[in-house]
Amino acid sequence: MQLQAAPLYDDIAPGPDSGRAYWVTAADGRRIRFAAWPCEGARGTVLLFPGRTEYVEKYGAAARDFAARGYAMIAIDWRGQGLADRLSPDIRVGHVEDFHDYQLDADAVMDAVAHLDMPKPWHVIGHSMGGAIGLNAVMNGLPVASAAFTGPMWGISIAPVVRQIGWTLAIVAPKVGFGHKLPPSTRYENYVTSQPFEDNALTRDRDMYDMMRAQIAAHPDLAIGGPTLTWLREALKITREMAARPAPSLPCLTFVGAAERIVDVDRIRTRMASWPGGELVIVPDAEHEVLMEIPETRRTVFDRLVAHFDAAAGAGPGEKPAAQSA
Repeated sequence: MQLQAAPLYDDIAPGPDSGRAYWVTAADGRRIRFAAWPCEGARGTVLLFPGRTEYVEKYGAAARDFAARGYAMIAIDWRGQGLADRLSPDIRVGHVEDFHDYQLDADAVMDAVAHLDMPKPWHVIGHSMGGAIGLNAVMNGLPVASAAFTGPMWGISIAPVVRQIGWTLAIVAPKVGFGHKLPPSTRYENYVTSQPFEDNALTRDRDMYDMMRAQIAAHPDLAIGGPTLTWLREALKITREMAARPAPSLPCLTFVGAAERIVDVDRIRTRMASWPGGELVIVPDAEHEVLMEIPETRRTVFDRLVAHFDAAAGAGPGEKPAAQSA
């Protein structure tokens, strides 16, 4: 396997100096970007599955925090966002034709992660839309020792009356040629550039919010705005499909901000209540992005994630798994 170097905007990615980005090609020919941050003496690798609108540079800080705790990390630009192939003639929107296509992206990146010999065991973290992709992946046998999720999109926070309208619109619009249009109340502008810090639904940490805004300002090619009606149809379909499937036999730790407003918290509670050995943590005074909350919250979340990974690998805190000790 030959990996082609891809751009990594180091000026906005506050990660370890080891960071490198690569292009990979999914089975259907779509070009995907991912970034890898190796870590000397790593006890394993975190596979970070980002959310909708996100890009690998946004997780440079997370790579730094995991490296400080002894873990390497990779992050993915899903098709339709970041520097991966865009899927709509209007590059401002987030689009996918079939939610299962994201699994093709994950498969291509997993092949590359193996080629790079990233340290095992591997552990997946799925955030928001990446939580749906990640859950679907582990249900289908993703080769990881454990799973973790932050604000996972196992349902979308929509009022019941609006939900039925949304379903109808999302199903009908693509059939009549409007699948690339935005749902009502969404916009073409990227959320962080159009929403002031006050009352934003992502984080209560102004510095992190300012970082996100500065990243988009420096590299507007990373930005996308609202999702298309086809994306909404696919998101509603996949979350309903997965709700009917049993949880995999895999250690799982899930975090949800106490002030979560983007994803359906009831769906998360239901899933985690039926996950054997799974744990749900409600993070006080936190919004959707607990990995980008105030420093004290971030520190607690990262510490708990690493303890979860260590335990799943059969190692004590800060110790290498037995299979990795040589």
